[in-house]
Amino acid sequence: MGTWRFDAIGTAWQIDVGDEVLADGERSAVLGMIDDFDRTWSRFRADSLVTALAEEPQEVPVPPDATAMLELYRALSAATDGAVQPLVGDSLAARGYDADYSFADRGALPAVPDWTQQLTWDGGALALGSPALIDVGALGKGRIVDVVHDLLGSFGHATRIVDAGGDLRVSGPPIRVALEHPFDETRAIGVATIADEALCASAVNRRAWPGAHGGLHHVLDARTGEPVRTIVATWAIAPEAMLADAAATALFFDGGAGFSDRHGVEWVRMTTDGRLEWSAGSRVEVFA
Repeated sequence: MGTWRFDAIGTAWQIDVGDEVLADGERSAVLGMIDDFDRTWSRFRADSLVTALAEEPQEVPVPPDATAMLELYRALSAATDGAVQPLVGDSLAARGYDADYSFADRGALPAVPDWTQQLTWDGGALALGSPALIDVGALGKGRIVDVVHDLLGSFGHATRIVDAGGDLRVSGPPIRVALEHPFDETRAIGVATIADEALCASAVNRRAWPGAHGGLHHVLDARTGEPVRTIVATWAIAPEAMLADAAATALFFDGGAGFSDRHGVEWVRMTTDGRLEWSAGSRVEVFA
């Protein structure tokens, strides 16, 4: 199998295109597309658009991917009563998940006001009305996985597996994927078989650090700036990785299961006390 491994946007990537091998020009195109996305949306880069907007709120032409991502954020925010939204970046930075990866907790920030009044993307312009740090972590990695997957398809690769740190988009024969136990990476809580679809996962143990009032992690309730405490891991299967990624985030909150069910997403999640929950009719083989 023509397997290509590399690191980008802070995670390990693996791309398989069946028995074919990606040409040098195809690899350059993939890396360029990922870098363009990162240069626009990364809050960890000093030269990114979102960093510039946080320093000087302004109106700019709507960048690629903005409408698709922000419209899905609108649906996520409605489903979770504002717990998931893109203006959570300042809260994440304040809790220590900042551009310097300081992991120094400076306390919770107050709830962000109605974010759709601060951040707009209508009429061909993306506008931020007041200083705020955009974070697209709830669905951004899924979006770039989809973009890379579709780019490979445009090159004529019918069989392709795009894996960005465990967020997968597959075209071609089915593959079996183990769902890693969040408390023991040597164990699985189940196995999913996916074909011509995407699987995304999220767990609070992946990016976690000490805090003044208990452990902190990257899944914050945007309304309070506090980390979620009832769900420890989620898995979601959808036709596209952006939707699966969004559902995997939503499932940490009240309303997440409803959002997933309405969008036809299969899901599994684990609660803090180790119980497993899953969607009706799920094809995932869940271990007792």
